[in-house]
Amino acid sequence: MNAYITGVASFLPNKPIPNTQIESLLGHVKGEASPVRELILHRNGIRWRYYALDPNTRKATHSNAELTAAAIRRLIETTGVDVDEIDLLACGTSSPDQAIPNHASMVHGILRSRPCELVSTAGVCCSGMTAMKYAYNSLLAGGSKRAIVTGSELASTALTANHFSHKEPANGEDEYIGFSQDFLRFMLSDGAGAILMETTPSGRGTVLKIDWLEIMSFANELEACMYSAAVKEKDGSLRGWRTEDGGVTEAARKGYFALSQDVTLLGANIMRIAGQFFEKISEQHHMNVQEIDWFLPHLSSMFFHEPLVEEMAKHGVAIPSEKWFTNLKYKGNTGSASIFIILEELAISGKIKSGDRILCVVPESARFTFACAHLTAV
Repeated sequence: MNAYITGVASFLPNKPIPNTQIESLLGHVKGEASPVRELILHRNGIRWRYYALDPNTRKATHSNAELTAAAIRRLIETTGVDVDEIDLLACGTSSPDQAIPNHASMVHGILRSRPCELVSTAGVCCSGMTAMKYAYNSLLAGGSKRAIVTGSELASTALTANHFSHKEPANGEDEYIGFSQDFLRFMLSDGAGAILMETTPSGRGTVLKIDWLEIMSFANELEACMYSAAVKEKDGSLRGWRTEDGGVTEAARKGYFALSQDVTLLGANIMRIAGQFFEKISEQHHMNVQEIDWFLPHLSSMFFHEPLVEEMAKHGVAIPSEKWFTNLKYKGNTGSASIFIILEELAISGKIKSGDRILCVVPESARFTFACAHLTAV
């Protein structure tokens, strides 16, 4: 069996938001403008993003499941495939609307399509690729003939000021933690992407054969770097909110539920681990980078662009800048959805030629995981 991507679609909610409007939409923490906003925005290079928020009420205009279903409906429209022909629905996200039921179940409930196999994958940026790997294996094994895979994020509802205004320090943390949370407030945004995967190539526009797909964790080497529903202890371990003696209310007051990033750990290790990853997959798949026509990286920030170019070159995976394709600056960092949103834009651009080889790469900082897919246009 082979596996092909025969359609790609995305959904970005509401109107694009420029940098000047971010805090007016998300709110000012404790009524004050962020002192690090300009620094973070300058470094990440993002100019526009999308939020599933009403600008007047700051209430959500879509749930995560609704964002995902909207992307799937666009996929169905563009491919002409009947949603009832789907054998498998695989949904990845780091921001489900609830803990139980799982995200894929909620999406299936909105679609009202016929009974099918479901899987939800957790994590952060790699969760969309993890869902794709599940579908890929299912198609190769003959368990499915046609699958829809999604990556989606509803980050904004966790980034509004009310989630940060009452936070007090916990476990000896200092003001640096405040920066780590502010950092993410100006990095993340909302969106969903969906791909159709089949065992046979169709005639519906650009079709991409999945040559291989690798996911690799480096959690054995490094502590958690991005976390939520927990606080980080001085020894690097995480303490989950359920261990808080004061219960949910006390945990919320102490900031357990605020999304946090250990920026120092990220900066010191992400490029080093990226180098190891590229070296391993290059050797494993005898990859000739001269044959790569398009390189699609999910960059959380343009700050990492040049360091990544240099690190890849050190490990013999030098890809010229004219082969890079990203839309981070005007579509934002949408986590697990980003790689599908990038792929859709390239697919509809008309730039892909038959025989082109595409390398999609997704890093995840939660506890340092990398995912990579090698595709060939057919």
